[in-house]
Amino acid sequence: MATLVFDIETSAVSKDHLDEDQLEYLFRPAERLTDETEKEAKREELERMFNLWPFTASVVCIAMQNVDSGKGKVYFISDDAEDCGERGSFEYVACMDEFELLSLFWDAASKFSGIVTFNGRAFDVPFLYLRSAALNVPISQKKWLGYRFSTEPHCDLADQFCFYGVSGRDGAARKFNMDFYCRAFGIPSPKAEGVTGMDVNDLMRQERYLEIAQYCARDVVATNALYQIWKTRLAGVK
Repeated sequence: MATLVFDIETSAVSKDHLDEDQLEYLFRPAERLTDETEKEAKREELERMFNLWPFTASVVCIAMQNVDSGKGKVYFISDDAEDCGERGSFEYVACMDEFELLSLFWDAASKFSGIVTFNGRAFDVPFLYLRSAALNVPISQKKWLGYRFSTEPHCDLADQFCFYGVSGRDGAARKFNMDFYCRAFGIPSPKAEGVTGMDVNDLMRQERYLEIAQYCARDVVATNALYQIWKTRLAGVK
């Protein structure tokens, strides 16, 4: 079976979807502060983090690519059929809601034996698991977290390029973000066209769904390129 490289994009839910107890819990670190300016700054910081947590955000896009064939699909929330179709090596598939998006993804993922991500063990995979559980979407692959110090079935390049944090935060093998690695290895950065993951909330509000989908696809292409470098130049280093 083939290997899959994938990436997700998430968007924070409105605070209206959370009850008073949940909001009190989330903003508790801010309420402990006595200075009003610091308190407000902390509240804004916490709210910006909502898109990082699977119970305060939803999955709005998943891009995936077959490592060997280069063929891929992008599942994304959109009500515009004109956004669908093939663009380069990717087929874009619009979904009406998150349930449909996750269902299509897990069906496609069942055909792959291994995965490649960048920081997927810490973010993408647990986010997908918890969102799928919350929506009661059947999960076809339940072993993707895997053993951290193994690249099978999950090769997380964020771990591989820092050799599992061997030199800490400031040593020779410190962990960088994917954009930095791409530029260091001469790979076009997914952010080069002006869109980043921090823009997704605003793009969703503006209904610019295809831009999110295309950014996610660029992330996957870059991840695959980094994987090829790791596989040919660094795999096996201990």
